[in-house]
Amino acid sequence: MKLSRPVSWFLLAFGVWSWVVWVTFAKNLVKDASGLAFHNGNPTAYFYIHLLLAIVSFCFGTAIGVIGLRGVRALRVQ
Repeated sequence: MKLSRPVSWFLLAFGVWSWVVWVTFAKNLVKDASGLAFHNGNPTAYFYIHLLLAIVSFCFGTAIGVIGLRGVRALRVQ
């Protein structure tokens, strides 16, 4: 399957954007002072659910970014 140049760049940009957003979110989750993520210093269900969401999003963002990167590289070789 061949990806067009705009689609390849979009997928690559999506992968990078996903990492920027979710790394920021994960940092904020760990530093949470509102009491949602931690109760008496112990992680809550909110913390675990959102950590799982961030991990899954990292994986999808990485996979999509790799597909975009391969598309961009394939276009440069031609």
